[in-house]
Amino acid sequence: MPCMRGPTFLIASACALGCASPAWANSAELPAASGSAPSQAELTPYLQCVPYARDRSGVQIFGDARTWWDQAAGRYKRGNQPLPGAVMAFRPSGNMVLGHVAAVARVIDNRTVLLDHANWSPIGGRRGQIERGVKAVDVSPANDWSQVRVWYDPLQGLGTTAWPVAGFIYNQRDDGAPFGGRRVLATGAHPATAIPAAISPNPSRRFAQAFAGLEEPSGAGRGQGARTPRETKRPQVQRVAAAAEMRPRDAVSAAVARYER
Repeated sequence: MPCMRGPTFLIASACALGCASPAWANSAELPAASGSAPSQAELTPYLQCVPYARDRSGVQIFGDARTWWDQAAGRYKRGNQPLPGAVMAFRPSGNMVLGHVAAVARVIDNRTVLLDHANWSPIGGRRGQIERGVKAVDVSPANDWSQVRVWYDPLQGLGTTAWPVAGFIYNQRDDGAPFGGRRVLATGAHPATAIPAAISPNPSRRFAQAFAGLEEPSGAGRGQGARTPRETKRPQVQRVAAAAEMRPRDAVSAAVARYER
């Protein structure tokens, strides 16, 4: 059951120790008012289920356990199937007025899971104890995990109460996006794809100057089988001494040589 605090806790705990029910209210830790020291009644007397479930699951919800299910709406995915790391959110029931939250450690089958939770069973006469890998069994008629029986240490077995469960809160955003916002791999100033430069249809000035002296051969020359500048083959490169100067043999070769310098 949920655990209560302050003087009320002292009265309630005396009754609770004698019955087979979970620990009292699992409320959130409340910070002291700014500039004032907390009184003894404001101090949490033992570990409660809320901070432990938050630590085990990573689900960052604060407040009483009974508020977790509604707080998760629109923030975290929710469902009725247990998954490792999910939070089982119990509804308030009977003396468990503030609800309870527990982390699913392992799924055994479609009716059985192992839980990690705090402040459920009094162990050695003390509440606020951590229990890891304890059994919880779905006893709902529809197998939808809406009712569970949970291991209770004083009985050394499952408790006799079928506790109502709202469902499971998964450590995933409700919209499917990763936590921390949208991940951007490139900024607007540094686009991932470069924009190719436009290609001009006109030759560059340097290219035009290198081939400015060439003239088309006469028609008679073509008729006699003479080669045009496009048909002229460049001479094969010959190995010469490093100090020797390569001299082009025709006008096209000479223009190419000037352009490549």
